[in-house]
Amino acid sequence: MTKAIAIGWFEIPVSNMLRAKRFYETVFEVRLTTQNYGPVEMEKFPWEQGAAGAPGALVKAEGYAPSRAGTLAYFSVADIDAALGRIKQNGGKELKPKTSMGGYGFIAMFEDTENNRIGLMSR
Repeated sequence: MTKAIAIGWFEIPVSNMLRAKRFYETVFEVRLTTQNYGPVEMEKFPWEQGAAGAPGALVKAEGYAPSRAGTLAYFSVADIDAALGRIKQNGGKELKPKTSMGGYGFIAMFEDTENNRIGLMSR
């Protein structure tokens, strides 16, 4: 029997929190919530206990550096084309266009305003 491993939390490093917060709120049409821990600045994505998906945040702190070379997280969206349009309009860059994954849906990749490589997925 294969056991699935679920993501329990994710963090996206940022260098300019205000710029990154505006970008992600606009692209995903959500409101992020500020929750700082001493010198660690965080903007948390909306999430409810027991809901689908993983909780996570934008993070600005010592030791956090935006990168296109690290782990790749995919955000689930209803409409990849609409999300890519908002990404381009708000300072992001399309890295991989909408691509079919057969019966699994579609994916795309973009670079955010902080130079992180992020994925999109729709089923």
